[in-house]
Amino acid sequence: MLDYDDEAREYDETRGGEPRAAAAAAALERLLPPGPGTVLDLACGTGIVTERLLRPGRRVVGADLSAGMLGVAAGRVPGGVVCADATRLPLAGGSVDAVVMVWLLHLLPEPVAEAVFAEAVRVVRPGGVVVTTVDKNGGYFVEDGDVARATAELRRRHAPRASDGFGRVRGWAAERGLGVVGETVFPGVGQGRSPRRWLAEMASGHLPWAADAPAGEAAEARRRLADLPGQDVPRSDPLYRVVALGAAGA
Repeated sequence: MLDYDDEAREYDETRGGEPRAAAAAAALERLLPPGPGTVLDLACGTGIVTERLLRPGRRVVGADLSAGMLGVAAGRVPGGVVCADATRLPLAGGSVDAVVMVWLLHLLPEPVAEAVFAEAVRVVRPGGVVVTTVDKNGGYFVEDGDVARATAELRRRHAPRASDGFGRVRGWAAERGLGVVGETVFPGVGQGRSPRRWLAEMASGHLPWAADAPAGEAAEARRRLADLPGQDVPRSDPLYRVVALGAAGA
């Protein structure tokens, strides 16, 4: 797990910067309730997306557990950030119109992810929505692309169970009387990786499906990647999935 306090100042430029933040915010906007209200951006990080959600009549609050991240976010959303544990939010039940979570659930063990989701549902008013990214790690791959095909078997065998899997999140919602009321995608602008970059990622040990695989299986996937044409040509930008969960007909 990253030390987000240490990463805060350089975090945005290593995660697609302003272009990707603009794409993420535009996707969230398509799913948020129109008109005035209060939006909680949970795990807001540096606030690079949070600030783009500000609208006349809309109050936006960014919450994060990292003081370093909030130090950056406070410059973007003055007076609009709070340090908070996502499993114990300092907010009354039904006090916000929407909660947004971009790339949070996939970082957490499944029981913690469900607790965070439950807390988000608790603070949303009846008729409001919880908007979250799902299937984040799967979004890295254009599934009909050559990199995806080269790594598909290794990922199928060894990818860890994803806490942000769509089916899992939809199940948590159903248990709380919610369903999918909207869905969209956004591109990870500038995030397409070349085969050589994927080989470096595999060598780094940061990819569980590569690090935990038997040596022979990992070597075969690396061979397939190394044989692809255009070793230094970035592939298509990944697409990330976002869903809105609320009461049907609200």
